[in-house]
Amino acid sequence: MKKEIVVSGIRPTGDLHLGNYFGAMKNFIAMQETHECYFFIADYHSLTTHPTPSDLHGNVRRVLANYLAAGIDPEKATLYLQSDIPQTAELYLFLNMNAYLGELSRCTSFKEKARQQPNNVNAGLLTYPTLMAADIIIHKAKKVPVGKDQEQHLEMTRQFANRFNRMYNVDFFPEPQAFNFGEQLVKIPGLDGSGKMGKSEGEGNAIFFTDEPKEIQKKVMRALTDSGPTEPNQLKPVYIENLFTLLKVVSASDVVTKFEEDYNNCAIRYGDMKKQLAADIIAFTEPMRDRIKSILSDDAYIRKVVNMGREKAAASASQTVQEVRDIIGIKKF
Repeated sequence: MKKEIVVSGIRPTGDLHLGNYFGAMKNFIAMQETHECYFFIADYHSLTTHPTPSDLHGNVRRVLANYLAAGIDPEKATLYLQSDIPQTAELYLFLNMNAYLGELSRCTSFKEKARQQPNNVNAGLLTYPTLMAADIIIHKAKKVPVGKDQEQHLEMTRQFANRFNRMYNVDFFPEPQAFNFGEQLVKIPGLDGSGKMGKSEGEGNAIFFTDEPKEIQKKVMRALTDSGPTEPNQLKPVYIENLFTLLKVVSASDVVTKFEEDYNNCAIRYGDMKKQLAADIIAFTEPMRDRIKSILSDDAYIRKVVNMGREKAAASASQTVQEVRDIIGIKKF
């Protein structure tokens, strides 16, 4: 039985953090066992908001090392660079011919980014959804793991795929759907007391797998707390619940139970809890940190992975684009 095709990309904006791992990467690692997976590093996409990156190649290299260290197996999944597949840019061009200004300019993410960077409202930003669509349908993906902020883009991908099928009277591109992992996704909170863990949420908000133990300890000890509950079984404030959420993903169950009981009995000592949380995060991230360092020092292995991914992704992309050319009527004489 042929495996369903899944596609997902990540922008090369830095190292992975706990939020990336538990929110997506852990599921990717499981998914590569059951699906035909294409995971790409979206270096083209990054240029819509960072047109003159200081070290794009270095950032791509680090993300690649992070993916591999986390458990993405290049023998099981296709791990590649977006810019290594020129067929993506060609399909992007074809889709742009049938994408309309009105629908692109109404896209929520375009309007938000245009407000954030009013001096850099570029064409790539406007046509971001068509490039994302090209990334997905070039492999004829049926499933796409997306967060809430990408749901509109996935809907537009379906729209572009269906429009192509209608315009050329073919049943060519499948209609990709959001991937359902069959369980509630873990949302890892940041250390600033509210919201999610992320790169752009401010200094000290995220725990990265490359953070050294002293840095992790410093970040955790700075996390927001209060003077503690004043009555048994008191409802936890969001910023305290956030600490317990982190504890649940990195600590042993008996550790979680101890601090839950301490909280419910008004005996919680946040200093002790944060020291334990920091120690458990350090223990959890250490193997990943060591693997990242090892991979980054092995240029031959990185080149091998990149070449393998390019070859596998190009085979799929070339076939799709050749078929698209034939359907449209762009043929060699």
